[in-house]
Parts: sequence; C-alpha cells; structure tokens
Amino acid sequence: MITLTINGHATPVDAAPDTPLLWVLRDLLRMTGTKYGCGMGLCGACTVHIDGEAARACVLPIGDLDGRHVTTIEGLSPDGTHPVQVAWRELNVAQCGYCQGGQIMQAVSLLNRTPKPSDQEIDTAMSGNICRCGTYPRIRAAIKRAAGEA
Repeated sequence: MITLTINGHATPVDAAPDTPLLWVLRDLLRMTGTKYGCGMGLCGACTVHIDGEAARACVLPIGDLDGRHVTTIEGLSPDGTHPVQVAWRELNVAQCGYCQGGQIMQAVSLLNRTPKPSDQEIDTAMSGNICRCGTYPRIRAAIKRAAGEA
C-alpha cells in the first residue's frame, strides 16, 4: 500500500508502484477532473501539480511520489475562486472544456514562477498543452487577467 498526499490529504492507494498517477486519480479515487488525453505526456490534459510544479499524471508512476504533494484541479480551490479559475470563467475560455483542467493547472504553475508573464513566456509555458478547440487567445487573455494585467 502506497500513501500519497493528494490535495493536502494523506491518501492510501492499493496499486502497484508503476501505476500512472492518472489512473489512480481517475479509476481508484474517482477524481475525474484530471483528463486522459494522449497517454504519453504530450497533450497536457492530465496536468497536475507535484510540489507546486506542473507535471503530466499519465506518465508519472505513483511509486515516484513518496513524500511529494499532489494537487489536482479539484484541490486547486475548493470553491473555484482561484484567480485563474475566475479569469477562465470571466473570459469564457472553455469551449468543449476537456483540456481546461490541465490548461488551468499549467497556467497556475506558470504564474507561481512568473507572476507577470509576457506573451512569449505564456506561449512557451503553455505550448505543451493542446486545445483542440483553439481557445489559445482566450487562454492567454485569462492568464494575463489572473496576473492582474488585463
């Protein structure tokens, strides 16, 4: 049995150490905000935070998470009032919404490192998160709003 710290809570998990975090979150813990996209860590739909940094849950074995803190989209803000979530709603960023949990988690990680990012810094940080609906201009605008620039 492995114990993970997820959204601030010690959570026992009965799974093999090589089980990807994504499947533990979705299948065992029923936390479905983190989405499956590509299964190779390329699209960003499964982005979570590990010790405050963006990471791809689909390629991260739970055995590597001993003593680390995992934050999912469900744990970002219990009431949805994180500035990035607020900006996302105010600017109607989501179209289909499938990738948005991962987009938000990546954006929060960027803002934690770079509180007032330039357009280039936003584009670089978000380049690994694919939005099939093409809401990239709204994503950038929401990040700038959350940073207090818009």
